[in-house]
Amino acid sequence: MDAHSLEVEGLTAGYGGELVIEKVSFRLEGPQLAQILGPNGAGKTTLIKAILGLMEPISGRVIVDGVDITGDPKGAGPIVGYVPQLFGLEQAKYPVTAWELVESSYFMHRSRWPRLFSSDEVKAKIEKALKIVGLDEEAWRKSLWNLSGGQRQRVLLARAIVHDPPVLILDEPLSAVDPSGRAEIASFIGSLADEKLVLVSTHDPMLLLRHTRTVILVNKRFYAVGSPDEVLKLEVLSRVYAGAAIQVREHVHISDMP
Repeated sequence: MDAHSLEVEGLTAGYGGELVIEKVSFRLEGPQLAQILGPNGAGKTTLIKAILGLMEPISGRVIVDGVDITGDPKGAGPIVGYVPQLFGLEQAKYPVTAWELVESSYFMHRSRWPRLFSSDEVKAKIEKALKIVGLDEEAWRKSLWNLSGGQRQRVLLARAIVHDPPVLILDEPLSAVDPSGRAEIASFIGSLADEKLVLVSTHDPMLLLRHTRTVILVNKRFYAVGSPDEVLKLEVLSRVYAGAAIQVREHVHISDMP
């Protein structure tokens, strides 16, 4: 199994001249699962966008497997799969089926021509991705917008893995999933981390905690990086969550659901 790395060096980013994250640095080697934690507005999505090259950082670098992809979404695309927040997609309900969305992602990252016509090879890749994420076949040809939140999340996961990138970044992948489906999707994400370097932003670390090797805690200009035992301590969490981090006997809990 190949090892892959993500290196973030002094990353500073913001909007309209206002800093959101400042001088964030860490190095991750995979396969592993890393969680990005922080309250709403803390900078989790800004950090993700800067890593993906979807926004130009004010300073700093992002390096994946030795390749500098800073501010370069085309360079990041083949090596970093991305699952955005579901509620962000709701604002643009373009007509597309689950199959078509995954197929378009495969063509986007395919390096050789022809890119516009399906083949047995392409169909096999799409079918494999949809089966891996556990989406029922009856949903493959349905409109994305007629699927449940959990089914859509599975489609987005299939879209992210169909071209087999070594690194996956998932932005709030459990936020729009009903409680009965969260544990199942969390387990699937954990299994992906057995083979890939997976970063997940979330409000609730517990479902993924048993799979997690690294925690990246952010709150604007403060950040902390380490193992769950090192970071998920009351004295550290209080700097980010204030009174929303509470100690109950020997356990620390975060009350931060959106």
